[in-house]
Amino acid sequence: MAAPGPGEYFSVGSHVSCLTCLGQRLQGEVVAFDYQSRMLTLKCASSSGKPNLCDIILINLAYVSEVDIINDRTETPPPLASLNVSKLATRARMEKEDKLSQAYAISAGVSVEGQQLFQTIHKTIKDCKWQEKNIVVMDDVIISPPYQVENCKGKEGSALSHVRKIVSICPVAFCSRA
Repeated sequence: MAAPGPGEYFSVGSHVSCLTCLGQRLQGEVVAFDYQSRMLTLKCASSSGKPNLCDIILINLAYVSEVDIINDRTETPPPLASLNVSKLATRARMEKEDKLSQAYAISAGVSVEGQQLFQTIHKTIKDCKWQEKNIVVMDDVIISPPYQVENCKGKEGSALSHVRKIVSICPVAFCSRA
């Protein structure tokens, strides 16, 4: 593949304006550009209007009819922030475990209500897992189908009362409507 010619690449930090094939005008700072896939990433003003936030937009230049460089950055961009690879690996592992847990529940024939209750509990208590069709919370509380307050079993104490409170706030009938 030939090297990009003038106007066929974008410097990180430059400000550009693009007109999409739908007539939408997008304007922002170039965060990244991939010449081979012709994908441009722009950092734009926040659509929420909050000044401390910004929107990141991916643009496929195959669907852009016009690109104008408003301000070309000629100096070297600042170095990229370092990544905490350990934190990213931990997050990826936790996401994978969550997805495997969801897949297990579906394959075990757990009701939709049970799956929704599990997700509700898991939002506040990460130590939550499946044991066949039962939800086990902190290895202390077991919630069995049909996943009502009276189905919460365990050693009396703060863990059991906390889980019962969560189940009572999100009864199966309520969760199924969400």
